[in-house]
Amino acid sequence: MKIGVRCHDVIHSNLDELGQKVQEKNLTGVQFALKKVNIGFKPTKGCITPGMAKHIRDTFSKYNVNISILGCYINLAHPDDKELNELLDSFKEHIRFARDFGCSIIGTETGALNKEYVYTPDNNTEEAFQRTLSSIRILVEEAEKFGVIVGIEGVAKHVINTPERMKRVLDNIKSNNVQVIFDPVNLINEENYEKQDDIVKKSFELFGDRIVAIHAKDYVYEDGEIKLASIGKGQFNYPLLLSLIKERKQYIDVLLENSTKDDIDESISYLTEIYDNI
Repeated sequence: MKIGVRCHDVIHSNLDELGQKVQEKNLTGVQFALKKVNIGFKPTKGCITPGMAKHIRDTFSKYNVNISILGCYINLAHPDDKELNELLDSFKEHIRFARDFGCSIIGTETGALNKEYVYTPDNNTEEAFQRTLSSIRILVEEAEKFGVIVGIEGVAKHVINTPERMKRVLDNIKSNNVQVIFDPVNLINEENYEKQDDIVKKSFELFGDRIVAIHAKDYVYEDGEIKLASIGKGQFNYPLLLSLIKERKQYIDVLLENSTKDDIDESISYLTEIYDNI
């Protein structure tokens, strides 16, 4: 596997410092979200050009770092049509220039059926699913024109919140330009945490062939709540996930989430040791 990190989890003041810090950890890739990275100016609608994208790509290349995922996380189920179309336009802009960033995957979660982008029971309705599906279909049609991938990430509190719902999306959109960014901890909640192994196995069973990147973090169930933890300090079954990666997904990008300067070295060592000894 190839271990990387989200850019906005690395403290930096400019692109060169960011690239250097990633290289110092012997990481190979990053998830790059334009609005969350210090690029020297405030990004606005229509600001992406081939020149700007190539500048960012070339800066990372100096440090042997690739952009594994171009992050453009939007609410695909936003209930206001006008605001939803603006969000979709932003994602399409990332699609058009993804290749100039040296990247083929543009990633997003699936959102919630409200403007606030927070959990609501309505996320589980057919209305929410169909609205999200419609948004994904629009983005995939654009991605097909440019030969890139829309990476969909499931989350327990969002619309696409189970392995079965993710499989339904893939079955409904007959295109290989939609694939899965698999974050197993995102699919774990207070009701299903004891079935985490089943969630991981079911995901690989239903859409393992469509997983193009992995997000890595950890959790603990404490005081009736799911809380994030440093990788290796929580309850997530990494031996299971890493064995499936080693068996079926050689050289896949595994991107650390929520890592800090205090725990990133331990996280990398933990994952590498398990993987090497499987």
